[in-house]
Amino acid sequence: MAETATLESITEHERILQEIESTDTACVGPTLRSVYDDQPNAHKRFMEKLDARIRNHDREIEKMCNFHHQGFVDAITELLKVRADAEKLMGQVTDTNRRLQDAGKEVTVQTEEVIRCRVQQRNIATTVEKLQLCIPVLEMYSKLKEQLDSKRYYAALKTMEHLENIYIPRVSQYRFCQIMAETLPKLREEIKEISMSDLKDFLESIRKHSDKIGETAMKQAQQHRTFNSAVQKQASAGYGKPLYMLNGKGSSQKNGIPSEEGAEEEEEDTDEEVLTAQDLVDFSPVYRCLHIYTVLGDRETFENYYRKQRRKQARLVLQPQSNMHETVEGYRKYFNQIVGFFVVEDHILHATQGLVTRAYTDELWNMALSKIIAVLRTHSSYCNDPDLVLELKNLIVIFADTLQGYGFPVSRLFDLLFEIRDQYNETLLKKWAAVFREIFEQDNYSPIPVENEEEYRTVTSKFPFHDAEIEKQQFPKKLPMSQSVPQIYIQVKEFIYASLKFSESLHRSSTEIDDMLRKSTNLLLTRTLSSCLQNLIKKPHIGLTELVQIIINTTHLEQACKYLEDFITNITNVSPETIHTTRLYGLSTFKDARHAAEGEIYTKLNQKIDEFIQLADYEWTMSESDGRASGYLMDLINFLRSTFQVFTHLPNNNNDHAAMSGKVAQTACMSACKHLSTSLMQMLLDSELKQISMGAIQQFNLDVMQCELFASSEPVPGFQGDTLQLAFIDLRQLLDLFMVWDWSTYLADYGQPTSKYLRVNPSTALALLEKMKDTSKKNNIFSQFRKNDRDKQKLIETVVKQLRSLVNGMSQHS
Repeated sequence: MAETATLESITEHERILQEIESTDTACVGPTLRSVYDDQPNAHKRFMEKLDARIRNHDREIEKMCNFHHQGFVDAITELLKVRADAEKLMGQVTDTNRRLQDAGKEVTVQTEEVIRCRVQQRNIATTVEKLQLCIPVLEMYSKLKEQLDSKRYYAALKTMEHLENIYIPRVSQYRFCQIMAETLPKLREEIKEISMSDLKDFLESIRKHSDKIGETAMKQAQQHRTFNSAVQKQASAGYGKPLYMLNGKGSSQKNGIPSEEGAEEEEEDTDEEVLTAQDLVDFSPVYRCLHIYTVLGDRETFENYYRKQRRKQARLVLQPQSNMHETVEGYRKYFNQIVGFFVVEDHILHATQGLVTRAYTDELWNMALSKIIAVLRTHSSYCNDPDLVLELKNLIVIFADTLQGYGFPVSRLFDLLFEIRDQYNETLLKKWAAVFREIFEQDNYSPIPVENEEEYRTVTSKFPFHDAEIEKQQFPKKLPMSQSVPQIYIQVKEFIYASLKFSESLHRSSTEIDDMLRKSTNLLLTRTLSSCLQNLIKKPHIGLTELVQIIINTTHLEQACKYLEDFITNITNVSPETIHTTRLYGLSTFKDARHAAEGEIYTKLNQKIDEFIQLADYEWTMSESDGRASGYLMDLINFLRSTFQVFTHLPNNNNDHAAMSGKVAQTACMSACKHLSTSLMQMLLDSELKQISMGAIQQFNLDVMQCELFASSEPVPGFQGDTLQLAFIDLRQLLDLFMVWDWSTYLADYGQPTSKYLRVNPSTALALLEKMKDTSKKNNIFSQFRKNDRDKQKLIETVVKQLRSLVNGMSQHS
């Protein structure tokens, strides 16, 4: 086993030595460590083995050196031989190198120059390449500056967009591009500010030019209406032709051929340039600003700002001047501004997409329309001049037609015109009231004298008067009515014309216009003319003769009403037989005026009678009468007689006027007699009159007898029998009772239809008897009765008691 271990140890040492020989020196540490990790004294054996291996290698080296020594010696010898040649060659090479260096200096310089040029060329090529990338950026930036200078802001924004998205990213590493990139947002804000400033200038400009724009649009609309009116008068066949342009829109009249006059006007109009909103206002700022804000993505802000500012301007436009109602120019300027405002809005609506919408303009118009109607309703109420109201109506119609041409609804304006029409009629009525008053003041209230046929025809041409009897009379002659009748008739026709002017262009049917004319004419007759007649009749300077003439005048005016109806029918071409046609109420108006005149005649007569009666001065305690009637009463009767003679001798050229005058005279005479009888009775029974003597009764009886004689003398023809005398029957029976002293008959027949004193009321008799009784006590009026027979005094007392009993019985019965 010891041998085996020794063999293994030798083998292991051999392996280690081979490994040391073949391994890098830095890696022999682990190999050597394995020598010491083996059996004890193993390193000694390894050292022995190592020494043996070294000796072995030394022998091999020695053998090799011995083998190559002669060759080494030969090589050294040969090398020594070559050294001399090498030194010679070295000298030659050095000399050659020196000459080469001297010869290559110029080449080296040129080579260095070539190298430097090549570097410059390369740098230039690089620079050119980079500049080719930068030049478009600079060109675009220069273009941007030029666009900004020329105020082409929309194009400038597009250029900025190209710079940011295409050009600057290519050369973003350069500082100038960074500066550009930082500048562009500032330029955008600057453009926004400039465009907004331009928009503000635009808004200010359209505010100033709205008046002119509206004036042009309304003028063109008026020309269109004039042309249409001319066309309607011509044949309906034809062709349509554009007439006017509003904001670039054409309006044509179809199926119509213009008249010569219209053609001439059209030719004149074509000579003049048709102005539009673009001609008066530059809209480019608003387009530019809209595009700019759209590109910048801030369109909504711009739209809101524009609409807000325009709303403010609308409120300013809709605010009228305080004195607008004083002149038509005030209204015209107001309408021009409103039309100009909405013409601009309509242009913006069609020229831009979405800046303003139809819903927005409709909302703005509805707001404006409510304000306009309120303003017109207020200011028109201040107008007292019908001409101004008529001009206002025409302006409203043109205003409505103009805006209707732009698609704005205007039906409420025409409804307002109906309100203004009523006011117009009121102003007309006031104006014609003054006209009627002036006519009545200038009238002489006497029949119209005509000297010849020409004068007669002149009157009948103004007033529809036809009377066969008067036409048969020889000239000179008199027409029954006074000068005011034809003048009133003419003025009523003028009123109808004036009322018709307002009804034109209201887009109403002939039936509606006919109804308007008839209603307004009815107002003129029933209110204005009637009021003027009533006031005329009540005037103190109008005498009885004038009142009779007024009655005759109203009769003729009443007869002329049918001609006024025909006049309206001819104007409107509406048959009076139409079921809805309004009739004229002139008949009732003139009948009421006649009745008022008749009543005024009766009233004036009664007032005159009262004036005479106030002159009465009876001595109520006289012992006996004067034997003749009182002076005041004779004057009164003479006045009545002369007055009724005037009534009777009024010029009555036909039977109707004679009958009318006679009827008025009869009624006036009867009324005067009744009033006289009543006044005398009141005088007799006056509560302030305490005592009446029999002499006063006798004097009073004489006055009543004169009244009866007047009544029986037929002061006015036409009374039957003693009809007029019956007005004094109450007085006559009362006075007869006291004069005859027939109390027994009165008391016995009281209440009987056949009583002689049927008209004597017990209370009246008692009141008068009481006054006579008091007188007898103080003045001994009944002394003869007491002297002759005291029983008669007792009879008076008995009569008084019986009368009181009758009066009390009547009171209880009532």
